[in-house]
Amino acid sequence: MNGMKRAALALGVAAIALSGAWAGAASAKDVVVHAGRLIDGTGAAARDKVSILIHDDRITAIQPGFVTPQGAEIVDLSTKTVLPGLIDTHDHITAGWHMGDPIRNSVTRSDYEDAIEATGFVRDTLLAGFTAVRDCGANTAVIVALKKSIDGAVIPGPRLWVAGTPLGPTGGHGDAVNGLRTEFADIPHIADNIIDSPEAARIAVRRLKREGADLIKIMPSGGVMSIGDDPTHQLMTDEEIKAVIDTAHALGMKVAAHAHGKQAIDHTIALGVDSIEHGSYADAGSYKIFKQYGAYLVPTMLVGERVYQRAKEHPEQLNPSTAEKALVIGPLLQKNLRDAYAAGVKIAFGTDTFGLSRHGENAQEFALMVGAGMTPMDAIKAATGNAADLLGSQDVGTVQAGRYADLIAVDGDPLRDIRLLETVGFVMKGGAVVKAGGKPIT
Repeated sequence: MNGMKRAALALGVAAIALSGAWAGAASAKDVVVHAGRLIDGTGAAARDKVSILIHDDRITAIQPGFVTPQGAEIVDLSTKTVLPGLIDTHDHITAGWHMGDPIRNSVTRSDYEDAIEATGFVRDTLLAGFTAVRDCGANTAVIVALKKSIDGAVIPGPRLWVAGTPLGPTGGHGDAVNGLRTEFADIPHIADNIIDSPEAARIAVRRLKREGADLIKIMPSGGVMSIGDDPTHQLMTDEEIKAVIDTAHALGMKVAAHAHGKQAIDHTIALGVDSIEHGSYADAGSYKIFKQYGAYLVPTMLVGERVYQRAKEHPEQLNPSTAEKALVIGPLLQKNLRDAYAAGVKIAFGTDTFGLSRHGENAQEFALMVGAGMTPMDAIKAATGNAADLLGSQDVGTVQAGRYADLIAVDGDPLRDIRLLETVGFVMKGGAVVKAGGKPIT
């Protein structure tokens, strides 16, 4: 049994310990939610005093006023603002990125530890109001097992769309051997995500599909947290990028591209990618290409702010290459979002959470988005209706008939104070309440 399979087994064992208190989340009944105010995720104006009717795990209707169908259980949120469950479209929900020397961590931590810790990360994320997550890079066996455990109501967590192991070139962002002795390249499976030709790209995409991935993540540019590569450089060839995108789309899978440099951004969008993650060096010409092809920008402000602060205050906790790059990229992310939003580029919410911020702090992204010029309503839509559109899902993201009954509620009006979304007091997933009065339902 290889390491990935053992780690997945460890996840299953850890999940059993959590299953008892949450097993009831799979059951459902007729419910009506009385919402004092509803922001439905479509971008439409908020509505006061509405009833959300739910049967099993789906919304059946939204009616004006507070109605009580016979036999329905009432959930009284008549003094709250109700929203769709939030969606983080760029997370690494199995990653904790412990403080300390990243080289040492890379050769001492195992997939077992990641798998076990992830059962807590998904719970924290759900309780923070994020009922859906697009995971943009993790050990494939672990993240697929985590998704299955959540879907089977073994452990609590958000609905997951998973990419598995990101694909990229030798020496690029995502090459696990960067910064290590070259002998480490001989470790079994350490280079499974390396693609250095169009043919290797096609095979890798098909393998990920077989292993249970929902989407594909590629690394056409250098990155910040990786060692030695340059974020401004395009490191995958156009032919490799096109092979990934064409193969993935033929299999019904979307493609997310980590891209900081302008060339990588512009080329990858023109080749048909669905979203650009980060997008730091995009410019006015890039925004025209975004709009021409309908690609989303996922700006990941939170990770940029956190790594920038870490580089300023505790550079010893980063490798020197990362610290140097973070001081440049952090401020660029804010400028890029401001300019992209003003240009009319489609924006989807994503935090790139992997340990520089805690899982469950995802909503801190909202204040950064508003600070970069987005209206509160558009920031909310980025994490609801827009995020669902990026996922390609008609099941989540808005409060509409036919969608999953994934709801959250907060005190006050987040259109006036977006930080209210950082303290979600009520969470419902699939018609089952998992948090009420600010406390988990156990």
